[in-house]
Amino acid sequence: MKKVIVVGGGLAGLRAVEALRERGFAGELTLVGAEIHEPYDRPPLSKAVLSGESGDTTFPVDWARLGCVPRLGHRAEELRPHPDRPGGVLRTSAGPLDFDGLVIATGAAPVRLPGTGPQHVLRTVDDARVLRAALHEGARVVMVGAGWIGAEVATLAARRGCRVTVLEAGDAPLAGVLGSQVGALTAGWYAEAGVELRCGVKVVSVDPGGLTTADGEFLPADAVVAGIGARPEVAWLEGSGLELDRGIVVDGSLRTSRPEVVAVGDCAAWWSARYGRRLLVEHWDTALNAPDVAAAALLGQDAAYDPAPYFWSEQFGRMVQYAGHHQAAERMVLRGSPDDPDWAVLWFTGDRPTALLTVDRPRDMVQGRRLIEAGTTLDPDLAADPTVPLRKAARA
Repeated sequence: MKKVIVVGGGLAGLRAVEALRERGFAGELTLVGAEIHEPYDRPPLSKAVLSGESGDTTFPVDWARLGCVPRLGHRAEELRPHPDRPGGVLRTSAGPLDFDGLVIATGAAPVRLPGTGPQHVLRTVDDARVLRAALHEGARVVMVGAGWIGAEVATLAARRGCRVTVLEAGDAPLAGVLGSQVGALTAGWYAEAGVELRCGVKVVSVDPGGLTTADGEFLPADAVVAGIGARPEVAWLEGSGLELDRGIVVDGSLRTSRPEVVAVGDCAAWWSARYGRRLLVEHWDTALNAPDVAAAALLGQDAAYDPAPYFWSEQFGRMVQYAGHHQAAERMVLRGSPDDPDWAVLWFTGDRPTALLTVDRPRDMVQGRRLIEAGTTLDPDLAADPTVPLRKAARA
């Protein structure tokens, strides 16, 4: 393999470049990124960048040392097999590029609400800078979606003196990711922060000066923010021969249906033997760690990616962390009381924990994540006692 292209200028793309070199690839290496910016860290966008505490989260990259040519501001448009030899051709907005190996790390794009009125999303540093300017004292801000991003934006907007309303189509915050029962435990945080939370409200259009709900109500707003999810950036791959289903279908080593192509990050739906299903995880931890496996697979080396997915969120003065995958769990155990400053939730299949949510309990997360990844069985009664360290709930 003489020529490798990495498509995607985010953390996953940058880590793929670094991993290819670390694993011994000595050929020609190119990174193609749709944004004009150098690769940067995204989690601070809804935190330090939006608050104004930080204006730049660019990663320090020595392209010469990496022996990589960055082609920034170039969007991938089509992928086709090479007509004359193994490998393929990547067609970009700046012209075609031949490759022997390809890493796809194109991420995901935010879902936007229908309507002709202005709306904000939060995916890029430019999005964050524009939204930050709109979050001034006294501004009427309507946040659509009470998921992770919705809670973080509401936190910052309220802190900056905005009048904030959050509309959620589900019956509780975070219902789509944690389930209504657990999500409801966070509803009180909004009122404490002076944020109005309205669940069971669907938005039909964003209009000039506000938005309209499904029951015909018009809510005036100086800023409407859509936080209703993201879709993998894979439309450009139609007709490429790659299998697509929500994201790019890959195996446990992040290989696609074409041997010279791997995929990683927010666009890759990878097979998890741990959970017996395909997972598409749009979190920083995946973008950081999975590219090493993708690089190994592309170079013909043995590697597999199957962690307990991990994510964190800072909202309403709390550190919320989640590890694992709970959708197929058999039962849920509350660890402590949501009325206390800190608490946690464990999900079990049999006596084996499959997922963990913690609120201001970092030690629980460190221990619980290890127990989940090791497949350790726990005594559920001991695990429910917040005074007992989780590691001491492990069965002998």
